[in-house]
Amino acid sequence: MPRPFRFGASLIEPAPAEEWRAKCRRVEELGYDVLLVPDHLGMPAPFPALVAAAEATERPRLGTFVLNAGFWNPALLAREVATTDALTGGRLELGLGTGYVRAEHETAGLPWGSPGERVAHLRRTIEELDRLLGSQEHRPGPVQQPRVPLLIGANGDRMLELTAEHADIAAFTGARPAAQSPTGLTPITADELDERVGRYRELAQGREEPAELNLLIQMVIVTEDREAAVRPLLERAPHLTLAQALELPLLLIGTFEEIVTQVLAQRERYGFSYLTVLEPYIEAFAPVIAELKGR
Repeated sequence: MPRPFRFGASLIEPAPAEEWRAKCRRVEELGYDVLLVPDHLGMPAPFPALVAAAEATERPRLGTFVLNAGFWNPALLAREVATTDALTGGRLELGLGTGYVRAEHETAGLPWGSPGERVAHLRRTIEELDRLLGSQEHRPGPVQQPRVPLLIGANGDRMLELTAEHADIAAFTGARPAAQSPTGLTPITADELDERVGRYRELAQGREEPAELNLLIQMVIVTEDREAAVRPLLERAPHLTLAQALELPLLLIGTFEEIVTQVLAQRERYGFSYLTVLEPYIEAFAPVIAELKGR
């Protein structure tokens, strides 16, 4: 039986206090289950933004999506996680990744490192968080026990191995790093994502409890002309054919009925029951949530 759907909204635009609280209340009104904040320069600082979101809302879980591990010292991060979990009433979900934007590290004066070094730092961070937050002596202590739920954003083999070992939620971007891309990422095809999810499942075979599978949706466009809507993407991703672009799991494009069908098909094909939608598309996606809630 498939896992029931959960839906997250990633808020990426900074805002003054009242505007921020209003956005958070709107996310709750629209039926989203999780309110998320990323960890990029130029966007809201994750932990204070989530504490403010907790004060403005009652129901949604609150998550980092995802923290750039290279920005964080594990001991200082443990303090932030425990404090935020306490101040949000045990609603925190901790999302972690290696980071993929070299320019942000350079701006912050932090080392970038090779892919292997970044994965190794993330592993040390996760293991140290488990040690510190699992200790009765650590102050402050988190509300949630045995720990705050952990989401890891992954695509490569080393990251999928780490995710299979530690994550309660396995998050897939449907993209891979690309230095030439303005976003630092380029889409992978539906077949490539099949392979990545399949590889994760192989690595996670020994788990007692299966992880929840998450996909970050990059675009939601309600339209009767799918081809016209997707053509601008082909200019930024020339390695894709039109047919491949229309099949990309990270794009939800079509009529309302077509988008609902696509979401259901992706859960059947890949196992994605937890979908995260970027802030510009949270209103467009809300009718899909109303249709699929509880299914």
